Amino acid sequence: MHRFLRPLCVVLLLGCWPALAEEPASEEPPAVNQDDSEETPAESVERPNLPERSEQDAAALQQRFDDSEQQQLETPKERFLALWLPANVGEPSGMVIILPGDNMHAAAPEVVAPLRRKLPDAGWHSLSLSLPDPLSDLPLPRPQPVADAPQTEDAHTAEPSADTPPAVTEETAPADTAEVAPAPAPADDASAAEAQRLRDEAMQAHAERMFARIDAAVVFANQREAPRIILLGHGSGGYWAARYLKEKPAPGVSGLLLVSPQVPAGFSPALEELAPTLSLPVGDLFYKDQAAERSAALRRLQASKRLKAANYRQTALKALPGNHEAEQEQLYRRARGWLELPSR
Repeated sequence: MHRFLRPLCVVLLLGCWPALAEEPASEEPPAVNQDDSEETPAESVERPNLPERSEQDAAALQQRFDDSEQQQLETPKERFLALWLPANVGEPSGMVIILPGDNMHAAAPEVVAPLRRKLPDAGWHSLSLSLPDPLSDLPLPRPQPVADAPQTEDAHTAEPSADTPPAVTEETAPADTAEVAPAPAPADDASAAEAQRLRDEAMQAHAERMFARIDAAVVFANQREAPRIILLGHGSGGYWAARYLKEKPAPGVSGLLLVSPQVPAGFSPALEELAPTLSLPVGDLFYKDQAAERSAALRRLQASKRLKAANYRQTALKALPGNHEAEQEQLYRRARGWLELPSR
C-alpha cells in the first residue's frame, strides 16, 4: 500500500510546483507611517559666545602684574579687572579713576600706563579700569523676518472683476513707467524699525554696563576713604565719564579730567553738550597739532563760554613725535597741575 502512495505524492507535488513558483518570495512590507518616515531635526546647539577682546586683555594683565596691583571689582552682572596703585605718601590727596579709550586696556602704553604709574608719586591713588569692548565690536541681535501678509486669492488664478483695471504690460505701459521708483514695501519698513529698536536697546544696555563699572570703581574709592575722587577719561573713556556724571552724579566724585576725549561712534550727545554743563570742575587736555582734535576742543570751549562755565578749564598739549617719553611726561605734568589747583 505504501509503495503506491509514495509515487502518487511525488506526482501531486510536481503538479503544484508552477503555482507555488508564481507566488511572491516574501511578504509585502508593512506600510510606513508618514510621521515615522520624517527625520526628527537635530536640536540646534547654541555656540558659546567668544570672549571679548577686553576679557582676553584682562587675562593677560593678570599674568603680567602682581596680585597686589589687581582688584576684581563687581557689578550686579559681572566681575572685571582693575589695576590699583596706592599713593606713595602718608596723607593721600585722593584717588584718580582712569577710564581707557576704545581698544585700550587698563595698562595701555599711551596715556593710561604713564599716569597710573606716576600719579602715586604725586600723592594720588590710581585705579585703572578694564572697560567693555566698543559696541561696534560686539554682535548685535538680528531682527526677525517679517511674515508676508496672507493672500486670500491666488494672483494667477483670480478672475478679474469689472472694477479691476487691466494689467500693464511692456507693450501697454507708458514710456516713463520704468523711471518711477517702487514704493517701499511695508515689510521693509517694519524690518528697518525693528533693527533700529534692537540697536537702541543695545546702545542703552552698553551705556548701563559702562555706568555699572564706574559705579563699582566709585564704591571702591569710597571704601578706601579717598578724600577726593577724580574721573580721568581718555578718548571714549572721557565721553563715558562725562555722560556718567551728567546722568547720575556719584557721591564723592569731585572732578573730571579729559584727555583727548571722543564720542564713540553712534552715540550722543556731543561732548560740548556734556563737559561744559557739569557743575563740578572739569579739566580738558587736548593736542593742538591734530586738526580734528583741535576743532572739537574749540567747540567745547565756545560752549563753556556761552554757558559761563567757570569750572571748565582747557589746556592745549603739543605732540612730540619720536619722543614718546617726553610727550607722556608733558601729559603727566599738565594733569598733575590741574589736580593741584586750589579749586580741586
